[in-house]
Amino acid sequence: MRHFWRWPVALAALLLAVAQGGAQGSVQDWPTRTVRIIIPLGAGGGGDIFTRLLADEFRKRFGQAFVVENRTGGGLNIGTRACAESPPDGYTICVISSEPIVYNQFLFKSLPFNPEKDFEPITNLFVNTLAFVAHSSLKVKTIPELVALAKAKPGTLSFGTFSFPLAVYMDKLNKQNGADIVRVPFRSGNEVVNAVMSGSSPVAILGLANMIPQIQSGHITALAVNANKRSPLFPDVPTLKEAMGEEYPMTWFGLFAPAGTPRPIINLLAAEVARITSDPTFMQKNYIDRAVEYAVNTPEEFAKFIVRDRARAAQVAKESGQQPQ
Repeated sequence: MRHFWRWPVALAALLLAVAQGGAQGSVQDWPTRTVRIIIPLGAGGGGDIFTRLLADEFRKRFGQAFVVENRTGGGLNIGTRACAESPPDGYTICVISSEPIVYNQFLFKSLPFNPEKDFEPITNLFVNTLAFVAHSSLKVKTIPELVALAKAKPGTLSFGTFSFPLAVYMDKLNKQNGADIVRVPFRSGNEVVNAVMSGSSPVAILGLANMIPQIQSGHITALAVNANKRSPLFPDVPTLKEAMGEEYPMTWFGLFAPAGTPRPIINLLAAEVARITSDPTFMQKNYIDRAVEYAVNTPEEFAKFIVRDRARAAQVAKESGQQPQ
């Protein structure tokens, strides 16, 4: 995985920011009551599981409950709006993926929030290793084999994904090959996995962390991963670039707060995330074993990263030809 060498540097920077933040306002007494963590995805998926593990660590660190609140629907816009409209008092924080923060502004004619102004970036948490998978009953081992099956049995295959860039990829794959693998919407990664396992929607492009046991057991076949390199858990599975000669932007999950949340609290949370995630046990269980890439950084670094990723999102949206709905 990348960026491990940055832990000491990032942590030192965050600790300095917390110390400097003390001059702007004390965080000594925060929190004095329950903090809620909004996530715009359903329970059971990779992002939700990580959020709950992080919430438990926050509880241990701060001595107050951190309650996860799933707000699903609307292309992830409902939960994201709930975050944006919450009081900026430090008692609501949010785990949000790249879709509503950098992509949805190009997919919807209007949004119930401003992705550039309504949030305080705290830190990136992880980059998802997305896996292109099919139920083993389809008896396909590669993406070309899946396309051939879809052409032989038109109108019988569907897929689920939360990744707009990879939905664009699937649309392109369909058009180039005369296939019609249809996208089906889901509320959580857990729902997608259940649909693949039941055969109701036997194809998916989803976080690898959601499907590790099913792939290991042979019930689901991994065709490719959208990552910088092959996963150590499944070294025989090629990257999307290796398999098809193309690489698409990756999905990430970050920690945010409503705009206007006091800066000392933002800095304190970022520093605590750096401490928690750099613990070797937490790292092994929640990054390495779950096949996600460490991405923790400072609030300033995260804000700059979002600006760059939003520019990439604009380019992907333009190339897709998709009209805002």
